[in-house]
Amino acid sequence: MRLGDIHKVSPAKLQTIAPEETVREAARQLCRFNIGALPVCDAGGELVGIITERDIMRQVASDDCHEALELRVAAVMTRNLIISVADDSVEDAMRIMTEKRIRHLPVLDGKTLVDIISIGDVVKNKLDESSVEIRFLRDYVTG
Repeated sequence: MRLGDIHKVSPAKLQTIAPEETVREAARQLCRFNIGALPVCDAGGELVGIITERDIMRQVASDDCHEALELRVAAVMTRNLIISVADDSVEDAMRIMTEKRIRHLPVLDGKTLVDIISIGDVVKNKLDESSVEIRFLRDYVTG
């Protein structure tokens, strides 16, 4: 299965944040949408980074909490992105996420962000595939 098959997110539902927003606003959006990461896109819509719960916690732990929350997202976000494309396999994504110890993987089409896949999405997909295989094997054996 390919990453493009996991989600079919409409661009309107894909949550992003601008680099000039505050860390406080990023934290609010993470809570509001119950997500763990926000892709950071510039005014032209190009992906320039990602801000995660972990990025925010590191900043809050190292600074005065109030000061950390007023920083710009650009100051805290991860810039060296590991990305994928919709044609990448779920197995490749799982391998990359495990090796690089990341929990969120932006999916691009050229330079356009089309989705973000979480480790939970990947695990759910693998469990669903396994359930189908087990059902087919049971039917075959008892058939």
